[in-house]
Parts: sequence; structure tokens; C-alpha cells
Amino acid sequence: MNQSKGNLAIGISAPIRKRTYFWGQIRRNKWLYGMLAPGVLYFLLFKYAPMWGLLLAFKDYQPFLGFFGSNWVGMKHFERLFHDPAFWMLLRNTLVLAGYNILFFFPAPILLSLMINEVRQDKLKRAIQTVIYIPHFVSWVVVVGIAYTFFTIDGGLVNEAIMAMGGEKINFLASAGWFRPMITLEVIWKETGWGTIIFLAALAGVDPQLYEAAKMDGAGRLRQLWNVTLPAIRSTIVILFILRLGSFLDTGFEQIFLMLNPINREVGEVFDTYVYTAGITQGQFSFSTAVGLFKSLVGFVLVISSNWLAKRFGEEGVY
Repeated sequence: MNQSKGNLAIGISAPIRKRTYFWGQIRRNKWLYGMLAPGVLYFLLFKYAPMWGLLLAFKDYQPFLGFFGSNWVGMKHFERLFHDPAFWMLLRNTLVLAGYNILFFFPAPILLSLMINEVRQDKLKRAIQTVIYIPHFVSWVVVVGIAYTFFTIDGGLVNEAIMAMGGEKINFLASAGWFRPMITLEVIWKETGWGTIIFLAALAGVDPQLYEAAKMDGAGRLRQLWNVTLPAIRSTIVILFILRLGSFLDTGFEQIFLMLNPINREVGEVFDTYVYTAGITQGQFSFSTAVGLFKSLVGFVLVISSNWLAKRFGEEGVY
């Protein structure tokens, strides 16, 4: 009987000890947790709290009935989406633009980081980094404005150069064939420099003794790059690739919306712009929520699948 009382006392005191230890850690590291608080609040307010709005995808939302008073309609809006002739156009355009970003934009920060890493003068390296970071802080409105200034058919710098070389003007801005390359080039110009930050940090952690050993074995710069540098940052590349797949269908609203016009809409309309058109301008809140939820579910599946494949091939995943 005494033993059972002792076990009961231990069972009761264990949670108390855990709570005491937890709050003790909070008090000891209060400044660190204080610094963490703004980030936690940001995700709670802008990432988790809005998830209640996903219920609209399964309701026929009526503003005068309110969020909870609107009728449930089940999968009605998803059925409408998948049977809509515009769905395949949206899916095709989104996949093509996302594929362009993966194929051309994702390797760009890696290549630029490798080139910057080869610069031996610290002042020059810092100057290059400062210059290539600047476009990230330029809004898409300004970027598109610059693109219009350069590529317009009326006095654009690019067309003037083409005319000076004896060619004919090309209407880049009103051409369906040039829309996707221009979107990709704008993304590369704006975000490549900012994307080098993580890769340069990973390159800074490479052990210099590995390069010395490679030199003693007779390896040149390219061989060192292939056998030392790239394997050292391979795990970073894999993790960022997995995270990139999570936003695979997120092609960006502002840039594409500003570049769209009636001529290139057939190849430029994507889920992001369609959600704005259906939800904001036409007031179809439930339907546009269903479209956004479908896009998010695809990204979730891609993250899970790519993380599983990464672990199958012996790499570290996101989790």
C-alpha cells in the first residue's frame, strides 16, 4: 500500500516538475523568447488565424448571412472548378511559368553564389553583394514600369537597339510568345541577388582544409568546385528546392497582373490572377477560396513527396 502511494505521488509530481522546468526555462531565456514573440505573432495572425476562412470553400457565402450563417454546399465549388473550361488553361499557364522558375530561376542564385565565392578581394565581393541585393527591394510596380520603358515599341531602348542593328521592332509587351520569357527574366533580375544570401552563408562554412587537400591532389579550380564546393552545399540546395516546390503554383500575383493585357491573357492568366478576378471583382468569395485551397493542397503534396524522395536518396529533408 505504501508503494502504491509512492507511485501515485510520483505520478502527480511528474507533471508539476515538468511545468516548473518549462516556466524556469522561460524565465531564464526571457529575452530570447521576447525576440521570438514578433515572429510567432506574425504567423499566428497572418498564417494560422486566416485558415478559418477556408471554410468558405465549402459554403455558399452570402455577406448578409455572414460567415457562420451561410449554407454548406460541400464540394460544389471544387466540382465547378474542375469542370470549368478555364481550369485547364489556368493549370497549363501556372505549370509552365512555375516550370520556368524552377528551370531557370532556381539555379541562378546558386551559380551567382559560386561566382561571387571565387572573388578573392573582400571589398570587391561586398560591393558586388550590395549591388545585386538592391533589386529585391524594388516593388513589382517599379520593375514592370522599367520593363515597359525598355521594351515598349514606342521609343523603348531594346527596340531602338534592334532598329540600329538593322532589325525590325518587336512588340514584346503585346506578344503572347514573349510573355513567359519576360516574366522569368524579371524574376531572375529581381530575386537572384537576394537568393544568394543563404548559399553564400553555406559556402562560408566549407572547411578550407578541403580545398588545400584538393590542391595537393592536383585539382584545379573547376575540379575543386565540382568535388568540394557543390557537395558541401548540396543539402542546402535540396532543402531550398523542397521549399520552392511548396510554392510551386504560387507564381506571384502583382507581377503577372501588371503584365497582363487582352493579347497575352490566354498564356498569362494563372490561378493567382483568377482568384483576384473571381473573388474581388466578381464577388465569388466561396469559389475563389476553393481555387486557392486547391493550389495550397497541390503545394502541400509536392512538399511531402519531395521531402520523402530526398530522404530516400540519403539527403536531409525539411523534417
